[in-house]
Amino acid sequence: MAPRRRGWSDPGVTRHICLHGAESTGKSTLAPRLAARLGAPVVPEYGRTYAEANGAEFDEADLLAIFDGHVAATEAALAQRPDWLVSDTDPLMTQAWAIMLLGRRLPEIDAWTNTADLYLVPAMDLPWQEDGTRLFGSDLARRQFMDVALAELDRRKLPWAWVEGDGAARLKSALAAVKAAGA
Repeated sequence: MAPRRRGWSDPGVTRHICLHGAESTGKSTLAPRLAARLGAPVVPEYGRTYAEANGAEFDEADLLAIFDGHVAATEAALAQRPDWLVSDTDPLMTQAWAIMLLGRRLPEIDAWTNTADLYLVPAMDLPWQEDGTRLFGSDLARRQFMDVALAELDRRKLPWAWVEGDGAARLKSALAAVKAAGA
């Protein structure tokens, strides 16, 4: 894991944790559980809300709308100046979607710099569950999507940690990763 970023333990500075990784790894289940333990608000996965309203056949305009939605929701949450903030994905996952669906990066997302302090990546140790918005269910596609997602973190040299287990064990793993990061 990379060293702590500025402000991680400074009083009055929001510590921002983001869940990141392939579909159907429990991010949306873990986010509110982790937030409850940290006393944090949650920024929900904007892409899911968008897909439920507009369908999951994304083009560049859709991905940029999702990017804008993530940014707006995160800025609104940060404006409340919480001690902790938990995001259920962020624009870096939207960039992973762009790579998977369009075969290219979106410059608007590459220019975005308001990343989280720590990324938690749930392992693919939970079974795939179709929910009507997911696209990469085969083992090969799921692994490829995870590889693309991790590459986004590594490309920016962002600190991240694996989260493993099911239910309470997954939450315990997430809390241990946060503690190991210096919180």
